[in-house]
Amino acid sequence: MRTLETPGVKFDVNTELAARRTGMSFQRTRMSADRTLMSVIRTSLSLISFGFTIAQIFQKLREQNVITGGGSARRFGLALGALGIGMLIVGIGYHVQYMLDLRRMRRSMAAEGLVHAESVFPASLTLITALLLLVIGVAAIVSMLFHVGPF
Repeated sequence: MRTLETPGVKFDVNTELAARRTGMSFQRTRMSADRTLMSVIRTSLSLISFGFTIAQIFQKLREQNVITGGGSARRFGLALGALGIGMLIVGIGYHVQYMLDLRRMRRSMAAEGLVHAESVFPASLTLITALLLLVIGVAAIVSMLFHVGPF
């Protein structure tokens, strides 16, 4: 039976390979969580942009006296934007909670010697993108409600 030595610990080769595979599975799980958040981003972006577009079109038509009503379409646009923002908030919350649980589990397994704790989880660019979209979405909703801002 072959053994490997790391500082202070002696491992059987099969045990070492299993620990490395488990460590890689954490990385795959993290990337899977990022893909799930990307799906939430895609859907939220669609809802926010459709809502914003609908609200803006009917607002411009009303300003040019092409139509006299349009309030229900504006409310529908606002509802789509709010739904997109709500979905994004829930998706971000789920992602953050899942990643914290995953890190907690990895630390626990590392303490038991079941996995190496050498690799780190890099910052999630997907989470950063989701947060930026959330800010833009809130700005779009504020613009639709109060007719202010860059939109």
